[in-house]
Amino acid sequence: MSHSFSVKVQKQYFNFAASHFLIFKDGSREPLHGHNYRVIVQGNARNLQNDMVIDFLDLKPIVREACNSLDHKLLLPQYNPQLIIEPTGANYLVTAPDKSTFSFPQTDVLVLPLTNTSAENLAVYLAEKIKGELLKKFQFTFTSLEVEVEETPGQSAIYVLE
Repeated sequence: MSHSFSVKVQKQYFNFAASHFLIFKDGSREPLHGHNYRVIVQGNARNLQNDMVIDFLDLKPIVREACNSLDHKLLLPQYNPQLIIEPTGANYLVTAPDKSTFSFPQTDVLVLPLTNTSAENLAVYLAEKIKGELLKKFQFTFTSLEVEVEETPGQSAIYVLE
C-alpha cells in the first residue's frame, strides 16, 4: 500500500511587494510595474519523522525569509539575452531590446538567475531557495515541493519541484 503526506503553509506574512517588467520574444516589454505577491507552499513526503512531515516552526521562517529577500526590490532577470544589465557606479544601467534605458540604484535592485521575472519563474526561484535552506539547516528534502506565487487575487502560477 502506497501513501504520502503533505504540509501546506499559507500565512499573511508570506508576501512581497516588488516591481518588474517582462521582456517578450519579439523584443517588446511590459511597462515597469509592481505587484503585491502572495506565496503558498506545500511539501509532500512519503513518510513521517516524529509523527510530522516537518515541523511548521522549522518551515515557516524559511518561507518568510525567502519572501522577505524579494520585498521592496526591482526584480531583474540576469539570464535574459535581450536585456543588458550593467553596473555603473552605485547604479545599474538597464537597456531593454526596445532601446529604453533605465538607471536604478543597485540597493533597490535584485538581479535574479532567471530568464524573465514571470510569476512562474519566481515560483521556481522560491522553490529552489526553500529547498536549499531546508537541506542546509535541517538536512531535509520533500519528495515534491509546490510553490504558488499569486500576482493579484485569483491570478497565480504554481511550480512543482520533484
